[in-house]
Amino acid sequence: MARMRPVGHDEEISLVDHLDELRWRIIASLIALVVAFGLCFWQSSLILDLAADPLPVADRALVVLAPAEAFMTTVTVSLYAAIILAFPFIAYQFLALVIPAFSPRERRAVIPILFTIPLLFVIGVLFAYLVVLPAAVDFLLSFNSDQFRAELRAREYYSFFAMVLIAGGVVFQLPVVILAMVRLGIVSVDQLRQNRRYAYLLIAVIAAALPGVDPITMLIEMVPLLALYELSILLARALGRPRFRRAQVPEALEPEAQE
Repeated sequence: MARMRPVGHDEEISLVDHLDELRWRIIASLIALVVAFGLCFWQSSLILDLAADPLPVADRALVVLAPAEAFMTTVTVSLYAAIILAFPFIAYQFLALVIPAFSPRERRAVIPILFTIPLLFVIGVLFAYLVVLPAAVDFLLSFNSDQFRAELRAREYYSFFAMVLIAGGVVFQLPVVILAMVRLGIVSVDQLRQNRRYAYLLIAVIAAALPGVDPITMLIEMVPLLALYELSILLARALGRPRFRRAQVPEALEPEAQE
């Protein structure tokens, strides 16, 4: 029988049972993705309209250059939308698989942080759609507009659209990463503060590597990353004390070998 129930930290199961659980959780994730894809393909016209909404009205008639390109583009956009829609369920399957590996103390440190992943992903996707995309599209289409006549190809635009949204959801996981590292004792709040300038440089590099090659998009993507980093420091100071500290030996019980 498939193992889909939570497993206790002290419960011993065989390698075969581990692989069986992994197999069924992968199957469950694929089923969720297929169901989400069917729903998104059914509502593909609505999704395509939402994706084209950041474009100026005159540029919303996107160009296709091959007989099958309209169909394949619709399938691709539906798949991207299905990944975004099914992400919370897939993330839960992954968490349910790895959480038994943590001890009870580790769970108290990690679980509250891990379960914010889907929420931050959704917030990042919404930020990318409502803020980043309109600014990026406006800048890119208006740049040297008197020298170029923009005719947007559907496949390239929708791929750009999907990558911006997914990247927005991923980069908004920054507080999760920082809080988890602090609570696990990998880094300290003081180290985060002292290395702030290096963190800012790394954030600038990440923003430059995200979809959207223009400086306006880069700056817009940097702002929430910088804010999330500073917010992570504040949260780490309030909630992120390391859960695992080496036991301290009372001075009265210390060996007198040093005398």
